[in-house]
Amino acid sequence: MHRIVVSGIEVEVVRKDIKNLHLGVYPPDGRVRAAVPLLVNDEAVRLAVISRLNWIKRQKAKFQDQLRQTSRAYVNRESHYFQGRRYLLNVIEEDGPARVVRRGKATIDLYVPVDADTLERERAMISWYREELKTLVPPLVEKWSRLLGIEVTEWRIKRMKTKWGSCNPAAKRIWLNLELAKKPVHCVEYVIVHEMVHIFEKHHGADFQEIMDRSMPQWRSYRDELNQEPLSHETWKY
Repeated sequence: MHRIVVSGIEVEVVRKDIKNLHLGVYPPDGRVRAAVPLLVNDEAVRLAVISRLNWIKRQKAKFQDQLRQTSRAYVNRESHYFQGRRYLLNVIEEDGPARVVRRGKATIDLYVPVDADTLERERAMISWYREELKTLVPPLVEKWSRLLGIEVTEWRIKRMKTKWGSCNPAAKRIWLNLELAKKPVHCVEYVIVHEMVHIFEKHHGADFQEIMDRSMPQWRSYRDELNQEPLSHETWKY
């Protein structure tokens, strides 16, 4: 990988064994990345960036304007999100293993040992988010497998830095970002459908959009809503 500067914008150039050039703008600050075929030179990359300069600037502005949470300390009355709703954390120290209980529509109780540090509290919350998402996903995958006529052989959850989901079409496997546990359920459903459609439509071209329009007419509004949700605090590394 190397970098070039086009109209004042730094672009990461990564050459791969692919057929087409792909431009992407990524969180948290609008990093620009060009994945390019092995034989495409930097001048062609520059022209591609210039041709999409307005789009790149709009995407960078969205990330720079997007709300971000500060680093979480997992203390009383700290804000945490679950399925699109804001909750206040209530930390309860007691004997026994750490656990999390959602209470009503405003409070998340975090039970931790008396000597639990921030990392242990964070691990308990991450584990809870993972289990909640693992409960939410299966019926949605089953529903859309039936509606789309697409078989998903496997789905997994992991923490991702730049994507809400990903797909391995050959294996018919989809990955979902753990952060989706914090987002509205319809946004989670949109990501699932999006990745499932990628099983037979690799790129976001007209055929992909036609399937999405037919299957989930509101998908663009869901996508925009998801991308406007607050970003979690992360130590972003590339």
